This record gives sequence, C-alpha cells and structure tokens, in this order.
Amino acid sequence: MSALLPFHKSILEKIHDPATSELVLLARGLGLRRIICKLMQIYDSPNNLVLLVNATQEEEAAIGEELGIMGCRNPGLRIVGFETGRKDRQDLYKKGGLVSITSQIFTVDMLTSDIPTHLITGIIVLHAERVTPTSAEAFIVRLYREKNKNGFLKAFSDQPEHITSGLSPLRTIMKELHLRTVHIYPRFHAEIKESLDRKTPDIVELHQDMTEAMSEIHHAIVQCMTTTLSELKRANTMLDLDDLTIDNAYFRSFDMIVRRMLDPVWHKVGPRTKQLVSDLATLRRLLTYLLTYDALAFHAYLETLIAANTTTESGAARQHQSPWMLTDAAHTIFTYAKRRCYVMNPVPKAAAQEKPVEIINLVDSEEEEGWAALDELEAQARGEPSSNLNKGKGKAKETRKKWLPEGMEPVLEELPKWYLLADILHEIEEEMIRLDPLLTSPSPGSNTVLIMASSLHTCTLIKDFLATMDADAPRGSQGRQMMEDKLRLYLWWKGKLSERRADGKGPIALPTGKKDDASGAQGTRQGGGNDGISEALKRKDRERQERSMNRRRVRGGAPAAAPTTRDSASSGALPEGEIKKEADEIAEFLSSQGVDVATQALMPDTQLFTMDDDFDAHYGLLAPAQTVLVRAYSDDSDDQVLQEIKPRFIVMYEPNLEFIRRIEVYRNSNPGLGVRVYFMMYKLSCEEGKYLTGLRREKESFERLIKERGSMLMPILEDRSTPAGEALIKTISSRIAGGRKEVSMEPARVIVDMREFRSSLPSLLHASGLLVLPVTLTVGDYILTPDICVERKSIPDLVSSFNSGRLYTQCELMSAHYKQPILLIEFEEHKSFSLEAVADVKSYAKSSKYPPKKKGDPRADNASSAAQSIQSKLVLLTLTFPRVRILWSSSPYATAEIFNDLKTNVAQPDPAKAVLVGAEEDPDAGAGVNTAAEELLRSLPGITAKNVKHVMNRVKSVRELCELTLAEVQEILGVEPGKACWDFIHRGERK
Repeated sequence: MSALLPFHKSILEKIHDPATSELVLLARGLGLRRIICKLMQIYDSPNNLVLLVNATQEEEAAIGEELGIMGCRNPGLRIVGFETGRKDRQDLYKKGGLVSITSQIFTVDMLTSDIPTHLITGIIVLHAERVTPTSAEAFIVRLYREKNKNGFLKAFSDQPEHITSGLSPLRTIMKELHLRTVHIYPRFHAEIKESLDRKTPDIVELHQDMTEAMSEIHHAIVQCMTTTLSELKRANTMLDLDDLTIDNAYFRSFDMIVRRMLDPVWHKVGPRTKQLVSDLATLRRLLTYLLTYDALAFHAYLETLIAANTTTESGAARQHQSPWMLTDAAHTIFTYAKRRCYVMNPVPKAAAQEKPVEIINLVDSEEEEGWAALDELEAQARGEPSSNLNKGKGKAKETRKKWLPEGMEPVLEELPKWYLLADILHEIEEEMIRLDPLLTSPSPGSNTVLIMASSLHTCTLIKDFLATMDADAPRGSQGRQMMEDKLRLYLWWKGKLSERRADGKGPIALPTGKKDDASGAQGTRQGGGNDGISEALKRKDRERQERSMNRRRVRGGAPAAAPTTRDSASSGALPEGEIKKEADEIAEFLSSQGVDVATQALMPDTQLFTMDDDFDAHYGLLAPAQTVLVRAYSDDSDDQVLQEIKPRFIVMYEPNLEFIRRIEVYRNSNPGLGVRVYFMMYKLSCEEGKYLTGLRREKESFERLIKERGSMLMPILEDRSTPAGEALIKTISSRIAGGRKEVSMEPARVIVDMREFRSSLPSLLHASGLLVLPVTLTVGDYILTPDICVERKSIPDLVSSFNSGRLYTQCELMSAHYKQPILLIEFEEHKSFSLEAVADVKSYAKSSKYPPKKKGDPRADNASSAAQSIQSKLVLLTLTFPRVRILWSSSPYATAEIFNDLKTNVAQPDPAKAVLVGAEEDPDAGAGVNTAAEELLRSLPGITAKNVKHVMNRVKSVRELCELTLAEVQEILGVEPGKACWDFIHRGERK
C-alpha cells in the first residue's frame, strides 16, 4: 500500500469522524479505494460493527486484500454471501469488525432482526450514484434510521456523469440516504491540483495518422451515423431528441439514453424507428472496431452485418433492412474494408485450365543459371553485394504463396499503431541501456514495460503482433507473418461456408452456420468435426454465440460469424453476389489443394514448442528488462498493479482519462521514481473525440453538481413512526356498526417471499406504511390477508413462465390453498403500459423449437402476433382457473397503492401459517393421524406431497372423500387433479 498524498489526508480528516454522515464525490482515477480502505482501517475494531454495502465481488476481494496488506488481518474484512447460513451470520454480526454484505441479505436481516440494527456503528455505501427512490440502498437506509439515529453513513461515488436524472439529482440521492453534507473533489480542486502538480510524469504524446483507407471508412461511418440520427429525429418529432449528437454517440451509454427517451412510446413507434436505434449501436461498434480490429477481422464483421441485414434467422428475406446500408457511404465502407485485406484480379478460367498444357520451356535450367551468373558479375562490377541480389530474387520468387487462390493479391494493411508501438519499444530499449549505468541498486522502479489497452481483444492482438514481429522488416510490414496466418484462416473459413452451402446446409440455417464454422475450426484442431454434437447443444452454443456478438475473433481462430451463404439476390449497395462468388472460388481452390491446407492453417496454434526445447526458454524467470506486460484498463485495481510492478516506462496504447490520473498519483506516491508515459492516439478519429468529449462531460458534471450544491434546498427528514392513535383510527370502519366493531391495534402487515427482495416492491410497501415480513413461501409471492395470495410477474418473467409451464403450477397451488388467488402483472415505470412490448423479450423468440412449415405473410408484424399469443394464453389461464383474478399494474408505485386498498378493513395474515401452506414437511400436522389412511390418500392420482395436508384438513376420512361429488373434489384439488382423482375413485361404477 503506497503512502497517502496530501489531498487524501485532507479528505480523510474531513470524513473520518464517526459522528458525521456525508457523501463524497471524487473524480475517477484519484484513489477512491485507497481512501475507503484507510477509513475502514480506522474503524477496524471488535467493538465496532461497520458494514460495506453495494460492493461488487471484485471490489470485495480487492478491498479485503488491501486491508490485509495494511495490517487488518484479524479477522479483516469478512464477506457475507448467499451461501452464509442464518446462524453463521448472527454470530458474525455479534463479533463486530468489518463486514461486506449484499443489499438483499442486509435488508432481510434487518427486517427479521437477525442483525442488531441499534448496535451498528456505521454503514459505508459504494456507488452512491446508483441510489434512487426504488433502490435497495434507499430501503436499507430507511430501515437503519428507524432504529439507529446515532450511527454514521458514509457514501462514495466517482461517477459524477451518472448523477443526472431528474430536476435535482444530487438532492434526490442525499434525501434517500438521509444525508445533509456533500464533499465534491474534481481534478481541478485546489488541493488536488497542488498535490499532483508537484511531480509530473514525463508524457510523450504521439498522435498517429490513420491510413488513407481507415480515414475514408471512418468518415463514411460518421456520415452514416449523422444520417441515421437525423432520420430518427425526423421520425419522432413529438419527442425532445436534441441531446442526441454525434459527440454523445461515441459512448456506450448512448444506446441506453436513446432507448430511455423512446421507452414511453416504444409500443407506438414503427419497426423503422426500432431498426434505426439498433443501427446506431451497430455503427458505434463499427467505429471502435475500425481502430482495434485487424483488417481481416473488420472485413469479416462487415460481411456478417450484410448477411444479418438481408436474411432473418429462419432464412426468409428481411423486410426492414438497415437504411444506412443502402447509402453510398456504406458502399465506401465495404469497398475500402475489402481493399485493406486483398484485391481480386479477374482470371479467365479457360486460360487457367489450358496453361499447364501449352507451356513451352524455352529456357532450360542451365541457361537460367548462366543468366544468374551474368547478373551477379554485373552487380559486382557496380559494387553491389551479390548475395543481396540473389536473396531479393529468391524473395521475389517466393512472394506468391501456394495457398493463395488465383487472382488474389494480398494487401494485408496493418494498423498504424502497430509499427508505432514497435518504434516505442525500440526507443525504450535504447533508453534502458543508456540509463543502466546511471541507476544505483536501491533505485526505485523496474524496467518492466507496461502496455495498457482498452480491451482484452486488443491485448491479445498486441501480444500476437509482438510475438511474431519481424524487427528488420520495413515500417508497415513488421506484422506480415501474423496477417498472413490470419488470411489463411479467413480463406479456410470462407471455403468452409461455401462447402456448407453446397451441401444444402447454409440456406436453411444461417445461425447454425455461424456456430458450425467456429466449431469446425476447433474440431480441426482436435482432429475431428462436430458431427457428434446433439442438436440441443448446437442450439445452446448458437444462443451463446448470439449473446457474444462483440467478441468476434479469438487468438488463431476464425471469425465466429459467417458471411452470407444464401441464394437470394443482392439489393441496393450490398455486395451480396460478390461475397458468394468469392466464397465459391475459394472453396473450389481449397478443394483442388487437398485437405492439408485447412489443417496447415491451424498448425501454428497447436505446435508452439516441443519437449526437446530448453525448459527455461518457456518456463524460466525473465529479467524485468525483458518483460513486456500487456493489460486492459480496469478499475481501482490498476493502482495496485502500478504499485506492485513499479514500471518506469508505460505505454498507453489507447487514451484513457482516469489512467492518466492514476499515473499522476503513482508518480507522486513514489518520490525519486522517474516515469515516462507514451500516450498513443489516432489523429482526427473517434478515439480522440471520445477522449476530449469524456473530459468535457466530466468537467460539466462537476460544475453542475457544485452549482446545485450552492442552491440546494435541504430536505427535512421526518420521523416515520406513526402514533398509536393514528393506527387505531385507520383500523376503524364506520360502515360496520357505526365503527364500534372490528377495533384492532394490530399493525397492517404483508408477508413477502425472500426471493422478492430483488425487486423494488417490498421497499415501496414499507415506505407506504406496511410492516414487511420476509419468509420463505412455497405458494405465492405476497400474502396480503389470510385469504388473498398474490403471484407477481414482470413482463419478461410472465413470458418465460408461460413458455416453461411454471405459471400453470403456481396458479394451481394458489387456487388449492387460498380463496382469492391473484396474478399481478407488473410493468416497469417510464415504459409503455402495453402488452405489445412483449415482442422485444428475447426469451419469447426462443420458445418455438422448429420454424413453421408454411411461410406466413412476410408483412405480418411480429409485435402484434407476440402480443396476441400472450393474450390467448392469459385467456386459457382464466378459463382453467376461474377463481384467479388478474391485476394489471403500470409500475411498482401503483402496485403499492393497490395492495394498500386490498388490505383495508381486513384481517392480518399469519406468517406461521403462510410458511406451512404447500410445504412438503409439516412436523406438527401429522400428530394423531392414521398413517395407513394417509399412505392410501398419497397413492391416489391428483394428490401429491404438496396438497395431501390440505386434503386431510378438508375431509375427515377416505370414505368422506369417496362420497364427494366431482365439483366438490375439484374445489379441493383443482380442476385437472380433482377430475383425475374422482375418475380413479369412481372407475367401474354402474351409471
């Protein structure tokens, strides 16, 4: 753990007092985790119980490790998860110390009094920007402040850009967390500026130009995005879409912003608008992939986009195609992307076939050697070395690879940053040699070179380039070997797809083709195909592949998605026919070369080294000067990496705002350590735009928050405890004997299933004044009264429950055990209150196992058919279970109001009875029961372990059950089980 900087100490001095509660907003990269760990170290004592809330698993592990390094090892940070039992949790709370706990478990333990809320010293909340009125953290703070007025609450956040929702977002967060003090620390804060400007790292900014083809593609993609945005605004004039600009479109959050704006009217917008929203996400990814993928991977991804745009999953022609693909800019993208990989020259087939027959060797080998000797003598006369000439001739002869198809001239354009990185590493090596005699043994830092990139895919590409780099090659062709290997795999992949189409596999199942090609590549490595894989496994792999569309290539593997292999004609500017024609030609060429071409293309990955090689060459320890560490940007754990490695040379392969600040903190935390940073960025690219826009957005966010803090009206935090008189008045009903009866002092309560605490409804029920009792229920999710049982379903859950048949069982159990079973269908707030949104639920699309045999009307709208299907299933459900009532709720807030109305002037539910309903084992219920009669009862059809106790409570003997009519048995067991049981009992009787 490195030393604290002056501004760290200043922040800790302000917030360490356990008598105060506050919110701390700090700019990213300035060491927030370091402050939190130091604060937890101050509070680490068996006499204190300090709880860490809202931390991810990675953050829990990293904070626990840092606390261990700082000396908090006995017992250190203990983590409470779902696997920790109730008894173990109670013992752990009593011992005190530092505990990290999930929001769901914390809420349940406070409601059940498993945790002594009044003895909690304080709560530390991470990611305070996520706190909303419906979040679990707001529920926790409300429960905490009901019983504990003196404990502290410290909330932290380093994401000021996310505090934007609502009119006064900062006030909302502070109100929900019951806080009145906020500390804001941007990078331009006076104390932080003074601390970090004392020792600045040596930063070398390298602005690399893109190649001509990359610039053309980049310009065309931006043009397509501009066109798509203007189309979206023109199609939705009733919405305020002024915030949608190209600058914002560089960020991943842009897709969420667009969808959030359109959510209230999503059921009204047409398929064209939905296609435009999807296209914006695709174009944003294309911009990123242009700068991070190699030329072949980028070209392959474009081919998959063409395939997906023209054909649906079932193989039919797609009706709503992407408008941007029909523009001239799209044609520019496809043309230049292919030109970066290879150029196809037309070769007449007849000439190619006759050539081997008609060749006449006019120059024999002896004459050729004579000409070579003459050339060598002339070279010596001019003073040139003859060996170079011969080598050049040899190279010229060997340039044409045997595995290249006729007419294909490989271009294999390399990314400009690759050779810039090679130059940087060469310069670093020279600098190390120069500084080596000047450094003394206790000098801080190591010569390990740290290269930081934005993603794991980029890291893999950099590693492959550095591993196969030819240092003597001219700039722009140092990674030729790697690119040729990738080209061989690309050709094998396209040939494989054409083979599939020739076998009749391609046109019927394009998604299967995508996965089969990747599986085929893996199968070839292992020496076999994937014919033995079952259809179920293939389908599961295909679904997983569709979910991971972003990860297009793995090391040495073929692109995971296929270009088009259909027989449909091309439309607009799409080079559909060209792709098919190329694939056919490549397949024909590969088949003429024999099967060894495919296996040879994959050999470099399998034969890395043999056991005869020197063991230390592969497994021995390397000197720091020979080590290059390639790593992806992460969270605050990057600070720990810098402290452990202590690199003198850092290469930022892609710009990252927060990592620059981490280097500043690292430099000032290690006096005497010289740090040189190489900052690489493409000039006039989306990379530069994204970096500058991110910097501006953070600055504006902090300025807005500082302005809001200056004019904020602080909320008065009221006491939520209701006087006894008010509770009494609420239970009196003047309709019953003038209010003289049914006087009850019992508080209104709702029994809630433990699993429901993942939703926001229990929090809102508690906020509305109801007592929430968490228990594990077998039947239903919410028990409002002894007679009313509610099963809550969100829209995605409703769809999956219908598909799996789970909803039928749940309604059957509710009908058997409760007089008033209710199915609650709850929609999300700020989203369309319409079933037509069902078409967007992905799980619904997976329900049909086989495509329809007859082709339906292609103009039919999927949304309406999906909504009609759900409606028909709901009708069948109500016909099967006539006592089940359906409640439609537009949001969790509306649900809370409905529940309060349903509970007016009714008896309160008993949690002990609710737990036993439907339970398989009830120890007390079996006392004094004839076991033989019970066994006989269990053996009857329609009677299961779940409903046998219910039947025994309704009938006194087996004889009485046999004498009941069909309607009475169905009332006890349900429609289908009751009919099965009655038919079995009365089988063979004379009518």
